[in-house]
Amino acid sequence: MTAVLDRARQRAPATLHTRQIHAVAACYFVASFAALGLPPYLTAILPSLGDREGRWAGLLYIVPTVFGAAGAPLWGRLADRYGRKRLLLRAQLGLAVSFLLAGWADSLPAFAAALVLQGILGGTFAASNGYLAAALDGQRLSWALTLMQGAARLALVAAPVVVGSLSPWVSPHRQYALLAVLPLAAAVMLAALPEPPRAEEPVPDDGSGEEPRGEGGGSLRTLYVLEFTFVLATVISYPYLITLVEGRLPGLGSAVSGLLFALPHVCYPLLAKPVHTFAAPRPRLAAVTGFALVAVALAGHWGATSLASFVVLRLLLGAGMTLGLVSLSALAADACRGRRPGRLFGSLELISKAGAVVAGAVAAASNDVWGPAAPIVAGSAVAALTALVSTSTLLRWSR
Repeated sequence: MTAVLDRARQRAPATLHTRQIHAVAACYFVASFAALGLPPYLTAILPSLGDREGRWAGLLYIVPTVFGAAGAPLWGRLADRYGRKRLLLRAQLGLAVSFLLAGWADSLPAFAAALVLQGILGGTFAASNGYLAAALDGQRLSWALTLMQGAARLALVAAPVVVGSLSPWVSPHRQYALLAVLPLAAAVMLAALPEPPRAEEPVPDDGSGEEPRGEGGGSLRTLYVLEFTFVLATVISYPYLITLVEGRLPGLGSAVSGLLFALPHVCYPLLAKPVHTFAAPRPRLAAVTGFALVAVALAGHWGATSLASFVVLRLLLGAGMTLGLVSLSALAADACRGRRPGRLFGSLELISKAGAVVAGAVAAASNDVWGPAAPIVAGSAVAALTALVSTSTLLRWSR
């Protein structure tokens, strides 16, 4: 017993200062600009590469996601073996190289190859989370993961706007090369951070040698299922939302439609802190509540016919997304206890990206058959089913 406690103390996470946690989140934010801001402009990029009608835009949009999912578990395991900081720097430098290659590609195959490399060599989100998980624990870790999600939401909102603003002077295609400076700058910033300790083997909690479940029931299966269904339920509503809004409210204008699209993501940085206070001690209840709000909000899109109704529904969706994302961060922090963080977050990245790919495929198929409202209603159904199953599980455990 004493030996186990000694091993636990030796492998206890090193403490990061708050400013260092903010630095990791800021590095992820700036490195995400090209990855999140340029894909919406693929239809404008591809004609200069020979695809005049942009027919390959849909496929190329998910290429980095697919190859990122394939590589994430491997990079996670290598991070646990060779050092999380080292692999985080590798991810930032890999993005910089792939962005440069994409920006200077002069043919469609070369551009596609650069996007493949972006997926394989990237993985900054999983690498950043693995780094934080090796240095933090408990609610400090769950709050750090919440900040990372906030960085992702801000990049998702801000990056397309910045890219569009730069387009009159630099084409979106060449902006890949220009924005490669961002992950390079992030790598320089991260080089000054400490290297967390490595834990080659998980610490047994009961002498059995099995990986502990973590306090509150940190089951990997539960975390993976909730992550997959949450990504599926929310991402499936993205591709055809603007088409739905413009069909219901003709003459609204692309700027307002874009604002409605961004509104749920804007809610996250505003609500994340109070939601974390509520969700961190009770992540499963918060997850159920988040799924329920997402289900109600997405279902409401079916009958929305006014700007006011869309605004209310998008704000409700933002509240549900915030609850869901924060509770998933808390569950991930709980599941990290006694496990290798690189492996865990690499697998979680695989699950998340798989959910996004399935969401894109289902959205395209349902839109072709039933129109642009169908993917959103499908997302509502997935969220509602998950909330019902999770509620029954919670009730069963409470008995």
